[in-house]
Amino acid sequence: MESGVSSRNDSRPHLFGAWFVHLYTASGAFLGFLALTRVFYNQYREAFFWLGLAIVVDATDGLLARRADVSRRLPHFNGAKLDDIVDYLAYVVVPACVVWNALLVPDRWALAVVAAMLLSSAYGFNRDDAKTADHFFTGFPSYWNIVVFYLYLAGWPLMVNAVILLGLAALVFVPIRYIYPSRTPEYRTLTSILGAVWGLQMISMLWLMPGVPPVLLWSSLTFPLYYVVLSFVLDRRRRAAAL
Repeated sequence: MESGVSSRNDSRPHLFGAWFVHLYTASGAFLGFLALTRVFYNQYREAFFWLGLAIVVDATDGLLARRADVSRRLPHFNGAKLDDIVDYLAYVVVPACVVWNALLVPDRWALAVVAAMLLSSAYGFNRDDAKTADHFFTGFPSYWNIVVFYLYLAGWPLMVNAVILLGLAALVFVPIRYIYPSRTPEYRTLTSILGAVWGLQMISMLWLMPGVPPVLLWSSLTFPLYYVVLSFVLDRRRRAAAL
C-alpha cells in the first residue's frame, strides 16, 4: 500500500512540478541579468523593477518548493545551492554594480566599498549557519538590493553612503540573528502585515521614481526599522536564555 502511494506521489506530473519550481527559482538569475543590462544604460528605475521581480521570486519559491516536496522528489538536485547562486547575483552583484555605475560613493572609495559588499556576502552565503534551523539569518543577510534602492532615492552625501555600506558589510561577520520574514515564528502575523504594507510602499516608490515624495520615502523605513529592532530583541532573548 505504501509503495503504491509513493509511486503516485512521484508520478511524472509531480516530478514535472518539482522541476518547474527549480526553474522558477533559476528565473531569478535571468531577472538579475535583465537588471544588470539596465544598470549599464543608466536606466535605474528599470533595473530596480527587475530586481523587485527577483525579490518576488525569492519570496515565493520556498513555499512552492515545500508544497512540491522537491527535496524528496529530486534528491540529487540541490535547490538550496541554486537559490544561493541566484540570490548572490540579484542581491549582491547587481546592487554592487549600481553603487559603482551610479556613483553612489566617493570615487576613491568605490573599489573598496564594492569589494566589501562582494567579499563579505561571499562569506555570509557560505557559512554553515547562514540560515538556522529555527528560521533566522546569521549576520546581516545581504539585502544590498534594498539598501542600494534607498541610497539611490535618498540622495544622501556620498561619504554617508560609503559609511553605511561598509558598516553593513562588517555586520555580515557579526553573529547577530536576523528574522526570516516569511518563516520566523515569533510575531509572524505582525511581520507579514507590516511587510505587505511596506511592499506596497516600495512598489509606489518604484512607480514614482525619480520624484518620490519624502513622506513616502521616510514612512517606508518603518518596516526596515521594525525588522532590525525585532531581530536584535529576539537575538538578545536567545542569548539570555542560553546563559
